[in-house]
Amino acid sequence: MKLRYSLVRLSLSTLCLAVSVMAPLSHSADNNSLPVESTRKFVDIIEKIKQNYVTEVSDEVLFDYAIRGMMSGLDPHSSYLDNAENDELQIRTRGEFGGLGIQITLSEEGFVRVISPIDDTPAARAGMQPQDLIIRLNGKPIQGKSLEDVLDIMRGKPGTKITLTVAREGAGAPFDVTIVRDIIRIRSVRASVLSPGFGYMRISSFQANTGNDMAEAFTRLRQDTGELKGMVLDLRNNPGGLLPAAIQVSDFFLPANTLVVYTEGRAPGSNQKFHTERADASGNVPLVVLLNGGSASASEIVAAALQDHRRAVILGKRSFGKGSVQTILPLSNENAIKMTTALFFSPSGSSIQAEGVVPDIEVEPGRTNEQKKENTQRLSEADLDKHLENATPDKQQEEEQPGSVPELQDLQVLEAYKLLKAVNIYSMKQ
Repeated sequence: MKLRYSLVRLSLSTLCLAVSVMAPLSHSADNNSLPVESTRKFVDIIEKIKQNYVTEVSDEVLFDYAIRGMMSGLDPHSSYLDNAENDELQIRTRGEFGGLGIQITLSEEGFVRVISPIDDTPAARAGMQPQDLIIRLNGKPIQGKSLEDVLDIMRGKPGTKITLTVAREGAGAPFDVTIVRDIIRIRSVRASVLSPGFGYMRISSFQANTGNDMAEAFTRLRQDTGELKGMVLDLRNNPGGLLPAAIQVSDFFLPANTLVVYTEGRAPGSNQKFHTERADASGNVPLVVLLNGGSASASEIVAAALQDHRRAVILGKRSFGKGSVQTILPLSNENAIKMTTALFFSPSGSSIQAEGVVPDIEVEPGRTNEQKKENTQRLSEADLDKHLENATPDKQQEEEQPGSVPELQDLQVLEAYKLLKAVNIYSMKQ
């Protein structure tokens, strides 16, 4: 059976809708029958609200509330999309939308937890971090509000301000962050040279063109470095995106007909396997993949596939653990529901849901500034008065120092770079 991908993707200002697989849903006789007692209880509650609530509420509003509560009660990723929300969804799939540029989910306490800010957006520039807990918006508590209600408050015209009260581990008391809303344009791939022969590539989200953009960036890296001896693939704070894009990125680094991910669910069509289609286009370049707690969904699919097939070393921190598949099911009047219909599994059969991808090498995040200060204070033979000069003719220093390349000021990138250098040196001695 030919696999069908849905290119419908939720806004990256919400919790990442990493994978949308349109699968036919069955309707058995048992599913169509409603329990009499539960139906009677539901109708009885509606009547009591209509008769006794302090203000009059229409049937339409009550049913809308009931549907939203039913969907949000299933899991954090299932929801009801009314006409306006569905229209906004279609706009966001084009890769440009208004907002803060932040991925969020509801915490167990009813607050809003940040999964990750999107690169080069107002939220990222304001210093928002993964795992931040948002407890108030414009000074008003948000505990108890639905995710859709919170998103409605966060949305607004570009140029307008919103103040988030943030609780951050290790920061002491909660503090306010004022962010100016803007049009969010997502550039999903960027690349740079760490040193001759070694490249860095960052994928911030998985969009429809990410696979092609990555291939073009890889070609530019090869042109800029000559022989590419190793590459760092940065998936940190990548909330996910489209499943086809994750398959295309995995396809670039794996042999043809290699299993990338498979899904399992109750509905017919939800049990599917996804394989690569072409040979490794990267030339089997040594690869280190960076992950952290903001890496979710499609980025976890790529990391798990490369890890299971021993194609890359995973470095950093455990990923977010969003291993579920959401399906967009259209309703009448242009409304829709977004519903979790399956879980995805790595090639080895591991479920990522609520577990994440565990790095092969755990490295804490940080900057190299303190190391640089320490290194500048350390003496060497060359610093001593009247030292003997080296007899070897001067040669160009190939390796870049941490301060000379912006990416190498990041400790996790620096450790990945050192690992690639070590692999290259070892292979030369074989």
